[in-house]
Amino acid sequence: MTRPTVSCVIPAYNAEVFLGEAIDSVLGQTRAPDEVLVVDGPSTDNTRAVADGYGDRVRYLVQPGRGPADARNAGVQHAAGDLISFLDADDRWLPDKLETQLVCFDEDPTLMICLSHVELDWAAERARERRALEKLARTHVVPGFATITMLAKREVFQRLGPFNNDLSMADATDWLLRAREAGVPMRILTDVLVQHRMHGSNITVTQRQRSADEFLHMVKASLDRRRGGDPS
Repeated sequence: MTRPTVSCVIPAYNAEVFLGEAIDSVLGQTRAPDEVLVVDGPSTDNTRAVADGYGDRVRYLVQPGRGPADARNAGVQHAAGDLISFLDADDRWLPDKLETQLVCFDEDPTLMICLSHVELDWAAERARERRALEKLARTHVVPGFATITMLAKREVFQRLGPFNNDLSMADATDWLLRAREAGVPMRILTDVLVQHRMHGSNITVTQRQRSADEFLHMVKASLDRRRGGDPS
């Protein structure tokens, strides 16, 4: 059997503080991807210098600053892999992320999308929020219906189309809802394969109201599609 190739797309914008750890977690996989693409906003800090420091192990692309969904779409367009994965510039994969998910595709040739659970890594500046939520299970580990856990066959993007560029925070959930509605074979593992940093600069913290508005719009659009109504 021919070994499938894997691309990892990392959207980045002013990510110099975290980007190196994100890239290290990708390159340090027990089964490393065949290519890593950093798609920059473009940044005004040293994000490019961090990416360039990895030499030919990382491809650096500049995309006009239209948000993370647009960066992911650009990454998919430029990626050469049979399978596409993503990681946000401030998060980390655990070392066996890709290897574990690739086994799932070997076991089930019909599988198109594989997701995993996520461990939340709380920064000191959000300690009060973590303590307030301490008794909730989602303070520690959550199902990863997000791009950072995703490994998907290229043809899924050809079938479903790109991420919605109008969404800054709900683009992944919107895309996965479209996949579910279309009957795309999908599996979410109980394994924790990704660490998501919870820090003061998270976009869901800095743009709380927009985040809430986007998710409400996304849910309404999904309901409209299933009812055969207007999805806009």
